[in-house]
Amino acid sequence: MTEDIRKKHEDDCECECECSPTQTHVHEFQGSVKIAEADTDPHNHRFAGVSSEVIPQGNSHVHEILTSTDFYEDHHHEVGIRTGLPIDVGNGRHVHFATGVTTVADGHFHEFQFATLILDPIGD
Repeated sequence: MTEDIRKKHEDDCECECECSPTQTHVHEFQGSVKIAEADTDPHNHRFAGVSSEVIPQGNSHVHEILTSTDFYEDHHHEVGIRTGLPIDVGNGRHVHFATGVTTVADGHFHEFQFATLILDPIGD
């Protein structure tokens, strides 16, 4: 069924993107936001997930990340960011850096910065 949907999209696609039937790659990520409300209710949140596939940018690429944090006292935040360009870590592997702020919830936001995990860390 997924193949049928993908084929229909390719046949009917009028978008300006270059739709590709081949999968590119994604990155796992995990992190903790920085502490907010340090004077009144200090706390942070954790998050984890998998990035979007490759988004071409010039001769390179980036990824988009959208996830929710865990809950703390009945609230959570969303982390939405476009990563930076690839950072080479050797052996043909790379990571991406992301820095930004969460959505506002319970009257505050959190800053975050993290690197994605290495693409295919145990691959050939």
